[in-house]
Amino acid sequence: MPTRLFVLLLLLFPFGANAGEAEIQAAQSTIENQLKAFASGDNAGAYGYAAPGVRQVFPTLESFMGMVTGAYRPVYRPKDYSFGKVEEMGTGEVVQQLLLTGEDGKNYEAVYVLERQPDGSWRIKGVSLKASNALTI
Repeated sequence: MPTRLFVLLLLLFPFGANAGEAEIQAAQSTIENQLKAFASGDNAGAYGYAAPGVRQVFPTLESFMGMVTGAYRPVYRPKDYSFGKVEEMGTGEVVQQLLLTGEDGKNYEAVYVLERQPDGSWRIKGVSLKASNALTI
């Protein structure tokens, strides 16, 4: 009987107690990997982290990069950054705050929305960016 209970628990809770933390870390890795791709000039690699909906709106690398370098320059080339608040939405989405310093030396807050893909990977669904009143990151 204890074996059946153990199997039942595994079926009900297949990811263990740290599933939320693992999902959040995976989503944060997606953000970091995109930032690293931008920093190294691998724009095609950075585009690969965009969710299908973003790729539909920006169907070419050129249109995507035009949007990023035009409206999201601090995200494209941050001097430094750190993760802030995070919330797992429970619907296959994670909302992650990123505090960063842009090339211009000003502080910004970017809020990323990531969605889990059918293959289990995380892709960036959207980013909002605003100037921040933070003194330091």
